Formats: sequence, C-alpha cells, structure tokens
Amino acid sequence: MARMPIISGNWKMNLNHFEAIQLVQKMSYQFDKEDYEHVEVTIHPSFTNVRSIQTLLDADGIPMQLGAQNCHWDDSGAWTGEVSAAMLAKLQVRYIIAGHSERRQLLGETDEQVNAKVKAIFKHDMKPILAFGETQEERDQDQTEAKIVGQLETGLAGIGGPKVAEMVLAYEPIWAIGTGLTATPADAQDACKLVRDTVQRLKGKEAAKAVRVQYGGSVKPTTIFELMRQPDIDGALVGGASLEAESFARICQYRLQG
Repeated sequence: MARMPIISGNWKMNLNHFEAIQLVQKMSYQFDKEDYEHVEVTIHPSFTNVRSIQTLLDADGIPMQLGAQNCHWDDSGAWTGEVSAAMLAKLQVRYIIAGHSERRQLLGETDEQVNAKVKAIFKHDMKPILAFGETQEERDQDQTEAKIVGQLETGLAGIGGPKVAEMVLAYEPIWAIGTGLTATPADAQDACKLVRDTVQRLKGKEAAKAVRVQYGGSVKPTTIFELMRQPDIDGALVGGASLEAESFARICQYRLQG
C-alpha cells in the first residue's frame, strides 16, 4: 500500500490569532477537495493560535490536520511556561513536532528529552513528527550518517515497530533551515533512504515500509516536485513558505507540476 504524502507547515513564532485565522482562510481558498485526496496537510501554529485554528477548521469543515510545534513530556507539574501533550490532545491536535533543530540547537534539548516527548505524544493518541539532522560542520566532517543514526536510535528507543510505523520522521539538515539552501534531491534521497534503512534495522521491515519520511529545509514551490519524486521522500516539513497561502498551496499541489 502506497504511503500517503504529508506536507506540514511549521509557522514557528509568527502570527497573532487574527493573522493565523486569515492565513488558514486564504489557504482553504487555494485548495480543491481533490487536493486533500492526494496529500495530508498539517499546520502547526504557535500555542496562542491553536484554539482559534481548531475552531476555524471545525466550523468551516477544512480538512487540514491541526498540529503543534512542541510539547512537554510530563502531563502536568511545576514547569512554568510549558504546554503538555495532554493539554494539546484536548484541543484536537493530531500531530506534534518533537526535536526541531531550533529547539535542539538553541534551547539545548537532548535526544533523551525528545524521546520522552515522542512517548508523551503517543500516550495521548497523537502522532509525533520526529525531527533530526546534521549541522554544516558535521556535514563537512562526513558525520551526517552518524548524526542521523544516533538521533534515530535514541529518539525511537522504547517505541515498538507498530507505533514507529505511525510516525512521521522529518530529516532537516540544519544547514538548510532558513538559509535558502536546499539539499539536492539526490542528497535528500540518500539521507531519507538512510532513515528508512535505520528504521528497518531497529524496528523491522514493516515499520520501515510504512513510516513516512519528510524532508525539511528551505522547501519552496520550485524545489518540491523533484524532492517528492524521490522514492524515500514522502513529504516536507515547510517553514517560511508555509506562512504564504499561495506558496504553501503550490507546495501541497506539487503533483500538478508533473
């Protein structure tokens, strides 16, 4: 059975709730019903916008999936400023990003903490988008493979093959995020094949066959078609371009370029 492509828009720390509503409304005008039959679309607003977007998606019957950008691994407790997976589940969030490089690099999140978040997301019946990737320095020193494998080994620890099969794994080379640089389709394919091969080694053939692997890093309408032609790339984790309704729609409608 073919894997359903998945395109995810990570809005990062942008837009107030009025702007967020306007963006989703503009996006919905760009999509036809048929588009949603070919690709699963997830949007990941900031925490202050989640409730507003959830209400809009429900009221207007917009078939996009609501996502979040992060969560804490505990359900509750003395964690000032944090938001738990339990809270997000009550807002009908379906996908949560865990381990985005900006949180790893700038806020010091460890592989072990990311693993705990993945388990918390599953605990509350949502799906994790586990993000990982190498820096420019690691790439220059031929450490890409070791970095990807190491982050996957720890990030997936203690999670059975059937659960891994439900996940989305987002390879995002850190050197390509927000820089305008994009890995070549061949380079992206090599990395995503490594991801699938690693999942097969760790969790079995069925998990490797079913898990969806995204590429992230300055994805644009002009680069998405060739990326999506690669056999081990099932979607994209989109940053800046997801803040523009037309650009994001063109990315999600990549099949029309063929």
